[in-house]
Amino acid sequence: MTGTASHLTMSVAAILAESATRHADRAAVTVGGHQTTYAQLWEQARSYAGGLRDAGIGENDRVAVLIPNVADFARVYYAVLSLGAVVVPIHALLKRHEISYILDDSEAELLVCAAPLLAEGAAGAEASGVPTYTVLAESGSAAGRLEDLAAAAEPITSYLPRHPEDIATILYTSGTTGKPKGALGTHLALVEQTNAMLLDALDVRPGDRLFGGLPLFHTFGQTAVLNCGLRAGAEILLLPRFTGPDALDLLLDHGVNVFFGVPTMYVALLEAASAREERPEALRYGVSGGAALPVALLEAFETRFGAKVHEGYGLTETSPVACFGRVSQTPQPGTVGTPIWGVDVEIADPLERNAIELLPRGELGEVVVRGHNLFAGYLNRPEATAEAVVDGWFRTGDLGTKSEDDHVRIVDRTKDMILRNGYNVYPREVEEALMEHPGITSAAVYGVPDDKHGQEIAASVTIDPDSGLDADAIREWIAERVAAYKYPRLVEVVSEFPLGPSGKILKRKLAERYSERNGVGGS
Repeated sequence: MTGTASHLTMSVAAILAESATRHADRAAVTVGGHQTTYAQLWEQARSYAGGLRDAGIGENDRVAVLIPNVADFARVYYAVLSLGAVVVPIHALLKRHEISYILDDSEAELLVCAAPLLAEGAAGAEASGVPTYTVLAESGSAAGRLEDLAAAAEPITSYLPRHPEDIATILYTSGTTGKPKGALGTHLALVEQTNAMLLDALDVRPGDRLFGGLPLFHTFGQTAVLNCGLRAGAEILLLPRFTGPDALDLLLDHGVNVFFGVPTMYVALLEAASAREERPEALRYGVSGGAALPVALLEAFETRFGAKVHEGYGLTETSPVACFGRVSQTPQPGTVGTPIWGVDVEIADPLERNAIELLPRGELGEVVVRGHNLFAGYLNRPEATAEAVVDGWFRTGDLGTKSEDDHVRIVDRTKDMILRNGYNVYPREVEEALMEHPGITSAAVYGVPDDKHGQEIAASVTIDPDSGLDADAIREWIAERVAAYKYPRLVEVVSEFPLGPSGKILKRKLAERYSERNGVGGS
């Protein structure tokens, strides 16, 4: 970076601030029929920012946010960014141990927690010595209310300018080994991702109604729905807790124009649709990401709802979209579209770890990405960053191909990762939690196919014979240790594991054996 570039400024907060001028009286977010206009949302965000400033939050401070899909997520998100601080969103299903880990690792100054999530959130914050402010709590709450803090404060007048490469968000993601890592998102990557998606990939118009059921604490919902939606002047119909019937009601009764979801949401929507015969008149198209959408599911959605589905691909580290099946083009089922504007997606030799050696079109290899959408690295993990970003390319760990006409096909996910309900589950993290039980001597966690959830999480464990443990006791114990979307519903106690030549447990064999013996379940 040259010395003359230091004066450049950019902020994700400008997305709301500028739309509040351009679309002042339009509805920005709607929850349960209650609308908040753009002008109101920005006014509330500035008020929250004043309260957070008075609580000591300033430039580069990290503020953890544990809030479901309600208007307060947007208020707090843009309030923190307006102060030049960093948002650390926390998955709403995490347990107190997991919350405490993120607060410690990110060095968060405080936690803003929605009242319904205080049981785990406040306990995690207390364990980490981090002060907590609530939203949505009744007056007299034990934790301080951010609403009260904001009411007593002078609102900020505008957002603080940032350098494009300053950090805006820290989103936690796991590799197949070790603890979750904080992926650093810059203002440049998040703003340019929004601009590229709206200009080149999506079709979102002022006044459009967007389905807001994707979790806003996750990169997909945060970028594609919240930032893109508010940048375009659309109305986001938030759904605090996704269910198929509730989603269908929004589509049929509230005029959703664009549906955003992961494949399991499409499954639930189609299941719910058997109870109602109407077709949504306003729906123009659907957007799918997070996992490959089976072609049969894509076709069933188009048949039932009269709208095409456009698939995308990306990761937290790519902000997230790297490829997308542009709405202006006919989707090619089975592909994730083509690279978005300004981003290169290629296929590299997966065995060459120290350099990027690109492969010819059509060959199977590791998907690699470079462009304005890349993260700035993993927080305090230079070795992990150096391993992930080689020669300026991000190594996704996914296997795929790229056709002569630039369409990318994802052939397989990272070998060990499990996708349950669109959430990434990393076996190593669950295995380490299982191994904390003194009666468990070894554990292997893997995914098995599941019609409802995409994959279900299974665990095979060996135990100390004197422990008295059985599968039910293990399942109950681990359910209290990790988030609901992570814990293994399918548990078996085994005497030994199938091993490969190097002594490594063959999880593929375990999965095959478990499916043959027990079938596939899940709830």
